[in-house]
Amino acid sequence: MSAECQPGCLTNLNPNFSLSPPHYPDMFRRVVRASKFRHVFGQALKNDQCYDDIRVSRVTWDSSFCAVNPKFVAIIIEASGGGAFLVLPLNKSGRIDKAYPTVCGHTGPVLDIDWCPHNDQVIASGSEDCTVMVWQIPENGLVTGLSEPVVALEGHSKRVGIITWHPTARNVLLSAGCDNLIIIWNVGTGEAMIQLEDMHPDVIFSACWNRNGSLICTACKDKTIRVIDPRKEEIVGEKEKAHEGARPMRAIFLSDGNVFTTGFSRMSERQLALWNPQAMDEAISVHEMDTSNGVLLPFYDPDTNVVYLCGKGDSSIRYFEITDEAPFVHYLSTFTTKEPQRGMGYMPKRGLDVNKCEIARFYKLHERKCEPIIMTVPRKSDLFQDDLYPDTAGPDCAIEAEDWFEGKNGEPILISLKNGYVPGKNRDLKVVKKNILDNKLSKNTEKRGPKNEAKLDEVLKEIKSLKDLVSSQEKRIIQLEEQMSKIAI
Repeated sequence: MSAECQPGCLTNLNPNFSLSPPHYPDMFRRVVRASKFRHVFGQALKNDQCYDDIRVSRVTWDSSFCAVNPKFVAIIIEASGGGAFLVLPLNKSGRIDKAYPTVCGHTGPVLDIDWCPHNDQVIASGSEDCTVMVWQIPENGLVTGLSEPVVALEGHSKRVGIITWHPTARNVLLSAGCDNLIIIWNVGTGEAMIQLEDMHPDVIFSACWNRNGSLICTACKDKTIRVIDPRKEEIVGEKEKAHEGARPMRAIFLSDGNVFTTGFSRMSERQLALWNPQAMDEAISVHEMDTSNGVLLPFYDPDTNVVYLCGKGDSSIRYFEITDEAPFVHYLSTFTTKEPQRGMGYMPKRGLDVNKCEIARFYKLHERKCEPIIMTVPRKSDLFQDDLYPDTAGPDCAIEAEDWFEGKNGEPILISLKNGYVPGKNRDLKVVKKNILDNKLSKNTEKRGPKNEAKLDEVLKEIKSLKDLVSSQEKRIIQLEEQMSKIAI
């Protein structure tokens, strides 16, 4: 007798009953969909390739605590009497000595760090001490502690929790603080060029540039997502109660101009949503995930349109592909480990190993170590997989800071990864302070220019005469020592 007509069968009691697998939300529905990323798998590297004995920061702030580029991994650490972060060359794996030098110029805990996309030796940091600092790391890493930044940017009245570099313009840096203020800096002159005040009535949870850096999107504690034109200082799109839960949200731009958000529902379920900035009344797509309370940090690969979600306190990385076909956000898979993550670093595409079909690399922070995790697409061929590696954003900037502030835009300059990425020579970051913002100089500096030059000449002459005196005394000492040796004999 078939299952449909057996006496006492559940289908006889309930005509809507189905013997199909249990219902999953849209994103988990196991529909066989053609995608080259369906079989992406994650793999944690062995212990000898991890960075061990690191005291990862315990500060209560929902940033990633880690930043990576093709040369260095930077990790915010616990530091007594101020704030510090480690900068390690990628090949410096194994146990990290407690005496290893740190970047330690902040007087309060460091909350966020970000590598400059146009110079792999320049990193910016924001801190509880209300300052933003920009640092130049020596080519082979730190040999001694670094306490003097190239430039300290002062303009926030409360702690600075968000730092992000402009994707295409040289030396343009955005910072957001707990004073609900966004400042866009010209790092090359140390000037605060744009201040976005009165746009956010509460704490800003995240800020992100779009592909060419003409717009920013923000997520705020008032549950509103805003799309802002920073140079016009106007909001071009916003959605109130994008996620109705009280926990922190995140918002990032996708390469097609849409906005991807993570947050919480009123029932404290974690959600993802996709929005069109031109029509933010209704989301393109909304998905519930689970009831965990860790804030979801989204990491986006614009070349493959894959979003990786790393929950703070989770032990998994979920990944989704975003396409033009419904339901638009397609669940791919989950990489799970035993240990929860305290933070996460994400390697730019040009730092990946294309020979191993590596499409993403994460640096997962544990309580006492940093563990690299590689995401790979299995392929049989050893040839370059051009469908996995379209041309990607390179390290060259498209425009200068001054051009961007004047209203010009520049698309990212793309490079091919066919022969692997070969880093070029980074030029030093030079800061030309303008007198208005340089507190070390008085306002009358320009008027007193000739006097200063005369004083400088005097000092130089005095230094020269002292050097001459020292050298003559050295000669006299040698003569006296020779006489002493003759008397002793």
